Amino acid sequence: MNTGNFTYPIQEYIDKVEELMRQKSDGHHPEINSALDHLLSSGGKRIRPTITLLTGKMLGGSIEKLIILSAAIELLHTATLVHDDLIDGALLRRGIATLNAQWSPAATVLTGDYIFAKAASLAAETESSELIKIFSNTLATIVNGEITQLFANRGVVNREEYYRRIYAKTASLFELSAMAAAMLSPVSKETILSFKQFGYDIGMAFQIIDDILDFTGEQTTIGKPVASDLRQGIITLPAIYYFENSKDHSILEAFANGNYPLESEMENLIHLIKNSDSISSALSEAKSFVIHAREIFADQPDCIEKTALENLTNYIVDRNF
Repeated sequence: MNTGNFTYPIQEYIDKVEELMRQKSDGHHPEINSALDHLLSSGGKRIRPTITLLTGKMLGGSIEKLIILSAAIELLHTATLVHDDLIDGALLRRGIATLNAQWSPAATVLTGDYIFAKAASLAAETESSELIKIFSNTLATIVNGEITQLFANRGVVNREEYYRRIYAKTASLFELSAMAAAMLSPVSKETILSFKQFGYDIGMAFQIIDDILDFTGEQTTIGKPVASDLRQGIITLPAIYYFENSKDHSILEAFANGNYPLESEMENLIHLIKNSDSISSALSEAKSFVIHAREIFADQPDCIEKTALENLTNYIVDRNF
């Protein structure tokens, strides 16, 4: 599915979001300007700003504040990617060199910090103290999730831990995107909480699909080795399904004890997971989240934004399939 199927009602506003983000490097060190330009030019579907703009526009929110909010959220997302790539040692993202592939770790960290600060500054421009509180709580959730993953036991099959991890990593920001848009709109507290759930559902689905693509994608496309999480002992949903249904627990026990398989054994394990029912089971779970998400806005009056949100939910589970 082409992203134009869900961005068409708000494309002019997406352009304004881009412009606003680029303005945040003006008047500072030229390398900051260069870095932010590189990051914003390296692709990305702007899914989170799209969710914010479509949700807020559908609910009657102020477009000016929605643009500011969208830029804040996308800058927050961009900053997390800068730090994630450094932590993971990723040299490519979407086929383009990451910042840490070109700069020292110190310069990369400081650039991420700068972008975090600019994201917070933009969030403050919404003039909503409650929104600023939720924005900062989301950042804390993301960072806590990263720290937890760094210190967590590797090779452990635990569904609840997996769900907590992908909420912190991905779904929390989707949740913020939809919920904050509703907060800037003339709607009830009940509607705000409903769209918080909507963001949660599509965020969970989005990360599950990412974890599937980690197994099924090509290295040149995803910018890291196929099944890179598994190679690091991070057990994602496709692997969870496989291990839950496998009678051979020797590899899992080795993982849990910190004894990672040899390269040949790892390649065989990846092959087994890719060719089992685990991929389709994980995909079905992602689709279940999306079905629930659609039910949340089903009773909203028909409009182009509602149709676009429906198309966006389809896109989330159809990526590269």
